[in-house]
Amino acid sequence: MLCVLNPRKANMQTLKNWDLWGPLVLCLTLATLLSWFAPYEQKSLVFASVFVIVCCGATVVTVNALLLGGNISFFQSVCVLGYCIFPLNIASVICLIGGPLIWRLAVVAVCFFWSTSASLGFMGELVPTNRRALAVYPLFLFYTSIGWLILIAARTSPYS
Repeated sequence: MLCVLNPRKANMQTLKNWDLWGPLVLCLTLATLLSWFAPYEQKSLVFASVFVIVCCGATVVTVNALLLGGNISFFQSVCVLGYCIFPLNIASVICLIGGPLIWRLAVVAVCFFWSTSASLGFMGELVPTNRRALAVYPLFLFYTSIGWLILIAARTSPYS
């Protein structure tokens, strides 16, 4: 988590100490936050959708990196991508509290770039240089879809 909070101090040795409990807690937290303000009949659908998007998105990004010749194990990559969702959890808390649309867009954009840059710090070094753009694009789509879910949930929040 400290490597996500300050990506400049991250090193490749950190990847060797991977776990899946932290990413699971962050995924469940994000799904709970976004389903909290959903209409009653859609709460379980929102929760399941966020959980599936995060799990399947991390799997697709990981498989893509491995197919591009990445030098990382599957679970290490899922761990990194899961921890890099933490800034988007912060964005969801801030956006669900409320505020104008411009404010929510700015918060999600800052947290999106924070998540993307933190994951690129790890993933960018693991994929061969001539294939980095192919590895970055799915990361961009992954975090964009999560950011979009946060904006949609914040729009329906009773506080906004």
